[in-house]
Amino acid sequence: MIYLDYAATSGRKPDQVYTAVDQAMRERSGNPGRSGHKLSLAAGEKVAEARFLCSRLLHAESSETIAFGVNTTEALNLGILGIVKPGDHVITSSLEHNSVARPLEHLKDEGAEVTKINADLEKGVDPDEVEAAIKDNTRLVVMTHISNVTGTVNDVAAIGEICRRHGVTFLVDAAQSAGARPIDVQAMKIDMLAFPGHKCLLGPQGTGGLYINPNVDLKPLITGGTGTQSELLHQPLSRPERYESGTLNVPGLAGLAAGVDFIMKTGIDVIQEKERSLISRLLDGILPYDNIKIYGSVSADDRAPVLSLTIAGYEPQDISIYLDQIFDIGVRSGLHCAPYAHEAIGTLNTGGTVRISPGYFTTEEEIDACIEALGIIARGEI
Repeated sequence: MIYLDYAATSGRKPDQVYTAVDQAMRERSGNPGRSGHKLSLAAGEKVAEARFLCSRLLHAESSETIAFGVNTTEALNLGILGIVKPGDHVITSSLEHNSVARPLEHLKDEGAEVTKINADLEKGVDPDEVEAAIKDNTRLVVMTHISNVTGTVNDVAAIGEICRRHGVTFLVDAAQSAGARPIDVQAMKIDMLAFPGHKCLLGPQGTGGLYINPNVDLKPLITGGTGTQSELLHQPLSRPERYESGTLNVPGLAGLAAGVDFIMKTGIDVIQEKERSLISRLLDGILPYDNIKIYGSVSADDRAPVLSLTIAGYEPQDISIYLDQIFDIGVRSGLHCAPYAHEAIGTLNTGGTVRISPGYFTTEEEIDACIEALGIIARGEI
């Protein structure tokens, strides 16, 4: 299969990721932080390595600022529900995934206030509008770095500067950017950043985490065994244990460590340029078709490698079925768990879009095959 669904999960991993997962299951099969025998210590060492590499990649203050979990959704719930209380005001955008939208809707039901800023599909959220929306009770600004529907890139550094100046906590959803774009949480003044292990970081599914600035205190999402300070009946205050109850996914984190290692050795700039060239090639190939509508910027320099489209006369679901069943090309159709974004682009009630998202391991030949297949569909030759 030609896999073009990297925005959902990286379908191909570096070989070292597969090896690391296998080795962890065979040679590091103890419970990290729970016992003192060799297998437990070996597991703990691998978790520590993953934490260190993630902190370095994000330019965090220390390894202890990285709290691991099962995915970005859990991390965003921890960051949102752990800080916002009834009566607080939250600012978000029209591009958000349900991992942000649904926790905020829950908080609205409990008495919180939410302001949603409409984003420009090419330029993203206007930082000046964020500043204008800040009120005395604004507790949190939470926004995606890159839209998983339109590939729109928000200027999180500018928004972070505004939030820091006003004393408002800033949470970034980096589901589509961690590992694909340079991120410096300190320079960008990001207080919390949620990331998946299985997307641009090239690790296994069931991994992810939240960077938490040392000055930010969150209420834990879950409480339980941490392997330390077991005499306490309240969750310990030490980090990252405060936010990591239960046994961690050691094989998954071993694979994540290998994925991050691959990225750091390859270079994010190299990865970004490869993906930019692929999406540029795709855009050049389909722009001549008047009946193919592209959502977001038509310039590869202004977007991430996430491209949503529709073809006049076809349901998005039918297009993805044709691509899969006839051309052996894997893409995603529908609303992509982001109704805010589809409301913004006018596709919420029309079946959504077809989303094509190449990754670092995609080849030019695969992009050309996708262009050819879309052309056949657009010309009505199916």
